[in-house]
This record gives sequence, C-alpha cells and structure tokens, in this order.
Amino acid sequence: MQQLKLAISGAQILFVAFGAMVLVPLLTGLNPALALLGAGIGTLLFQLVTKRKVPIFLGSSFAFIAPIIYSIGEWGLPSTMFGLFAAGFMYFIFAGLIRWRGLATVNRLLPPVVIGPVIMVIGLSVAAVASQMAMGQAGGEQVIDYTQSLLLSGFTFAVTVIVAVFGSKMMKLVPILIGVAAGYALALVMGLVDTAPIMNAPWFAVPHFETPQINWQAALFMLPVAIAPAIEHIGGVMAIGKVTGNDYAKDPGLDKTLAGDGLGVCVAGLIGGPPVTTYGEVTGAVMITKNSNSKIMTWAAIFAISMAFFGKFNAFLASIPLPVMGGIMILLFGTIASLGLKTLIDAKVNLMQPKNLVIVSSVLTTGVGGMVIKFGSMSFAGVGLCAILAILLNWLLPDEKSGNTLISKDI
Repeated sequence: MQQLKLAISGAQILFVAFGAMVLVPLLTGLNPALALLGAGIGTLLFQLVTKRKVPIFLGSSFAFIAPIIYSIGEWGLPSTMFGLFAAGFMYFIFAGLIRWRGLATVNRLLPPVVIGPVIMVIGLSVAAVASQMAMGQAGGEQVIDYTQSLLLSGFTFAVTVIVAVFGSKMMKLVPILIGVAAGYALALVMGLVDTAPIMNAPWFAVPHFETPQINWQAALFMLPVAIAPAIEHIGGVMAIGKVTGNDYAKDPGLDKTLAGDGLGVCVAGLIGGPPVTTYGEVTGAVMITKNSNSKIMTWAAIFAISMAFFGKFNAFLASIPLPVMGGIMILLFGTIASLGLKTLIDAKVNLMQPKNLVIVSSVLTTGVGGMVIKFGSMSFAGVGLCAILAILLNWLLPDEKSGNTLISKDI
C-alpha cells in the first residue's frame, strides 16, 4: 500500500514537470521520447550520486533551447549531441571548484551582474522564433493561415495566463500543460490537427537513437551555455532545502548534486535528448503536498522512462500545431528574461556604475543581436558567447568606488 501511494505521488510529480519537459524538444526539433528517457535516466543517476537524499526531479533545461536550434542548423544533430554531452562537464568543473574552494569562489566568479543578463539573453534570443510560431510561420514561410494562427496562439496564451494568475495552487504548477491542452482542443475544433499519424502509430515504439559525432566546435560552443543552468541548479538545491528544512549543501553537498546533474546532462546528450536541470515546479509540488520522500522522484523517473516507449503518445505530441506552441513561447521566453531581470533587482545591482552598465548592455546587445565571433574554423555565439563576455568583463574591469557613471544624471 505504501509503494502504491509513492507511485501515485510520483505520477503527480511527472504530471507537474511534464509540460515544460516535453516543450523543449518540441521547440528544438529533438525527439520528445528521448527527452522523457533522458529525464528519467538523469534523475535516477542523480539519485545514485546523491544517495537518494535530495527530492529533485531533473527535466529538460530551457537554457539550451536557442543554442540547440543554432547548433543543429550550424553542425547538425549528431554534432549537437556531442556538444550537449560536453556541456555536462561544466557541472563537474563547478563541483570540483566548490569542493576545492567553497561556494564563495563560484559567487565571486559569477556574481548576479554576470548571471542576470545571461539569463535574459536565454529568453530574448529566441523571441523572434516565438512570434513566428505564434503567427503560423516556420522557416520564414506561412504554413498555417495567419488569422487562424493568431486566434489559436492568442487563445492558448490567454488560457495559460489566466491559469498562472488566477488558478488554484495546484493549477499554477501546470499552466503550460493546461494551456497546451486548451490550445490543442481548439485546434481540433478548427480542423488544424492531423490525427492520422496518431491512429497509425504503434502503442509500443522504441525511440530512434542518433549516433553522436565528435565535433569540438559544437563542444566549445555548448560548454559556456551550461554556466547559467549550473548556477540555477545551486539555487534549486537551496530552494528545496528551505522547503524540506534540510541543508543539502552540506549533506550530500553541492559538489555531489552538481556532479549528479552533470552526469544526467551527459547521458541525455548522448542519447539525443535535451540537457536536464532542476525544476522549480517540482519544488512547488513538494511544498504544497508536504511530501519530500525522495522515492517519489524514483517513481516519477520510472514513469518518464516508460512513457518514452509509448508510440501513440509521442505521435500525439508531434501533432501539436505551431501556433499552440507559439502562444506558450511568447509567455515562456518573456518569463525567462524576467527571471534574469529579477536576479539583478534582488541583488540590487547598481546600473549607474560603469562596470555593471558595460557588462549588462554588452551582453544584451551581443546576445539579442545574434553576434558570432569566429577564430578560423571555431565560432562562438549566443548564450555561450555572452557568458564568456560577461565573465571576462567582470574580471578585467575594476570595481567602481566613486559615484562616476556612464549615464548623464540629466537624463
């Protein structure tokens, strides 16, 4: 009976994480089944490394959406998989640094003025993609009627916002899932869903696995991208610790949790799924249900792995129309950018100081503007380029002690 209760609680955790978890592969062109498989295996590996002490479920990371889209277009899927595999090693670097020098060293290397604008770029760099999908466009072409697309994306957006603002505590944990469901239902009524692939799909299907291709350009491109989600991981562990009343930074230790997450990222990349990260929705669910038994996450991982082989379900995910995803993306990517802004506000970063202003403005311009810097056959762009730029500027520029400013006080 106890195991049944744990299994039901695990299914609830998967339900909470599900919407965001499959959204990443749907937006990047990866296989949703492999995202489920990667999340399940990644969570089990995390539990193995941390001796199942931390009630965390690892799901698809939104930080990698823009980099994955760019990398697939630049080098192809097999090379991108190798790049995502390499990104996991950034977690090991942070884990080793914390074990050697403590968390304070990471905070000095990556203060809020560095992390904040990088997170903002994660959301804003794909804003154009969100708008195009909301208008029914793909690859610059109108694939769904413009008027129908705006109606569908607007409805999906409105439902998601209403649930997020006015819904119950439990509903507020799954606004994406509810929004997609409502948008899909309207799309069915409008005749914009092709149900034939769902009917023809088998109930049981082994996901198609790509073979990674060693590409050091893709690896160097992805490595810096992992900086933001690695810092997000530390915040996630601290947050779940506050909810449960346990200090996971000491037991099992942030070095262990980072290593566990990094191992999950490596495996997810190797099998062709998006990198995994801690989920705030799951922390919220733990807080509401008051159930912090780590075995629940084990059950959630088992269910995720099982669903990866459910052929009809994955065919259903592939049938979701572009405008439905676009309506969700408009809210989602803006929310990510807002979290970056919140990071700056919470830390009371003074943008009147020249150093801070230079870092934030440079990162936003290069990131949103799509700047690419090439060294021979090597290239740096997107979130990775912004992270490197922010770290270098923070290291090279002196801290401003006086009240000097780059902005005229008369403005």
